[in-house]
Amino acid sequence: MSKLVRPHGSDKLMPLLLDSEARSEEVKRAERLKKVPMSSRETGDLIMMGIGAFTPLTGYMGYDDWKGCCDSMTLTSRKGTFWPIPITLSASQELAASINNSEEVALWATETNELVGTMKVEDKYAIDKAHECSQVFRTTDSNHPGVQKVFAQAEVNLAGPVKVLSESFFPESFKGIYQRPAEARKLFDERGWSTVAALQLRNPMHNSHAYLAWIAIEVCDGVYVHQLLGKLKPGDIPASIRVQAIDALVNQYFRKERVIQGGYPMEMRYAGPREALLHAVFRQNYGCSHLIVGRDHAGVGDYYGPFDSQKIFNEVPTGSLAIHPLCMDWTFYCYECGSMASMKTCPHESRAVIDENGSYKGGARLILSGTMLRKLMSEGKPVPKEFSRPEVIAILKKYYDGLEEKVDIKLHSKATGVVKNPAQP
Repeated sequence: MSKLVRPHGSDKLMPLLLDSEARSEEVKRAERLKKVPMSSRETGDLIMMGIGAFTPLTGYMGYDDWKGCCDSMTLTSRKGTFWPIPITLSASQELAASINNSEEVALWATETNELVGTMKVEDKYAIDKAHECSQVFRTTDSNHPGVQKVFAQAEVNLAGPVKVLSESFFPESFKGIYQRPAEARKLFDERGWSTVAALQLRNPMHNSHAYLAWIAIEVCDGVYVHQLLGKLKPGDIPASIRVQAIDALVNQYFRKERVIQGGYPMEMRYAGPREALLHAVFRQNYGCSHLIVGRDHAGVGDYYGPFDSQKIFNEVPTGSLAIHPLCMDWTFYCYECGSMASMKTCPHESRAVIDENGSYKGGARLILSGTMLRKLMSEGKPVPKEFSRPEVIAILKKYYDGLEEKVDIKLHSKATGVVKNPAQP
């Protein structure tokens, strides 16, 4: 009998991926259906539904669920089940007008030009994109990468139940890392774990991430290092490189019986607090009892406060989630302490000074930021050894040295350690 937390909004996982026999029949049927092109974000969401990571969703959201999700983070179609971010599929007005009510369509991933699913269209509706962005991202600024994607959507949303036919390139390209929720749960059960802390990663794992994971292992049976395998914004490090870097750190510096690695096919939305809640929802489906929520979880730029993604969990009605946030304070390397520390533990408040050669010149706290690390690496500047392990730095250096075109990395206040209110809520 499993001791793991139950799936979200259901007694069991609800994967929508057809088995091989049913898939073959559906693929034949799909040859006669109208094609609906899908963005990489929409394709990632479809695969998340296929593997059961988006339990209890059965398809793309209709208007009522879209509105309920935006305004109150609830699904009207499922008796008010909690859900923090809309999962939608858009189509051009011309294509939407050609599709009849209850007509089935074929879902095509434009990036890979492949059939990935079918859908019975039960709703067609236009949305107020500015309203969605203001609710989900707390901004309509066109510089926000998540806002950009919403406004790039076509004019009409299509909704209805889906059948998923493919996991695209993820199982093959990320063999050994890509996991379905049922597979992760099986591994947790085999180890006898009942409490599992998920560590969300979209960056290579540097020392601050490792420190958070080690703390989590002290209070849980194990940690699930769960990395995003979908697309990121320009300047972020691609998944293939991140996988190598994370492997290097985990394999060398963690007890193997206390850590499991996995990957998932969703794209980042950079929605800060709302995305932290979505991360909690599908980590619960993976069997995790806790989600590590550190500084600026799922944020970008200066759109969110450093601990807004922790505060939002206090706004969720009791009983909405079975998973719990494991809130961590601002972490850094302290030269006075001679170790990793946090603002809760370290009494030394001066800022560390590092020269252009990466040499320490004085002060205490060295803020470890993925954005800062990417900037140093992209500009070919030395990286202080306190940022990450040498095995990780070697992998990243090889990647950046091989780039023909450099991407300008802009530092936001949280990456430089400029904090208006550093206290944890």
